[in-house]
Amino acid sequence: MNQGEKVYKTMGSAGAVTLALGIIVMVTGLVSGVLLIINGAKLLIRKGDVII
Repeated sequence: MNQGEKVYKTMGSAGAVTLALGIIVMVTGLVSGVLLIINGAKLLIRKGDVII
């Protein structure tokens, strides 16, 4: 295997890993954002129940 083939295979592996990590981060961020919005909405709805 020559140097060009090694670089080609390394770039392919790195590209696949980067793509997979990007998808995981995007999904995690999206889920976290949705959960934060839901939690914030619940807090705003229930703030009237607080006795001062």
